[in-house]
Amino acid sequence: MAATVMSSRPLHRARHNRVLGGVCGGIANWLGWSPTVVRLLYIVGSILSVAFPGIIVYLALWIFMPKAAR
Repeated sequence: MAATVMSSRPLHRARHNRVLGGVCGGIANWLGWSPTVVRLLYIVGSILSVAFPGIIVYLALWIFMPKAAR
């Protein structure tokens, strides 16, 4: 059921729930979660992976995720 809900909404960078590039805000909107929870999980995941891969993934998502229309 959750996969159906997620697939009906496109993944876009957020225009309003953004701190840096809107990537975590966009993922939070797509999942229906709080942007704060997504940011905290992303930070913890980045720290556990020695931060470098987390930075690369964030930059790639910032470049390749389209910005939300509104």
